[in-house]
Amino acid sequence: MKAVPVVAMILLIMGCSTFRFPGVHRITVQQGNVISQTMIDKLRPGMTKSQIRFILGNAVVDDSLDRDQWDYVYTIQVAGGEVLRRILILHFREERLSYFEGDFLPSENAELTTTEED
Repeated sequence: MKAVPVVAMILLIMGCSTFRFPGVHRITVQQGNVISQTMIDKLRPGMTKSQIRFILGNAVVDDSLDRDQWDYVYTIQVAGGEVLRRILILHFREERLSYFEGDFLPSENAELTTTEED
């Protein structure tokens, strides 16, 4: 009979972790490099690492075993919502941008601008 209040207290404490108090502000958690479509549209094959760093900032993941790959990771969690994660991986050859992959693509306007400039 003494165990019933103890179990009830444990269940009450565990339930408080998911309980949302009304009027309590929950913050949005944002981590990593914020990457916009404008930044992606500025990337061109053959750019140097310093040019890339100027546009995107320092890479979040610095892999000392693969100096020819930079990983940019961006996560955001809106208060109480799901975590949104975006990844951009840049590949270099001979210290110049070869190609990139991930959740970002150049916009159609960027492709038109590069063909018009050439």
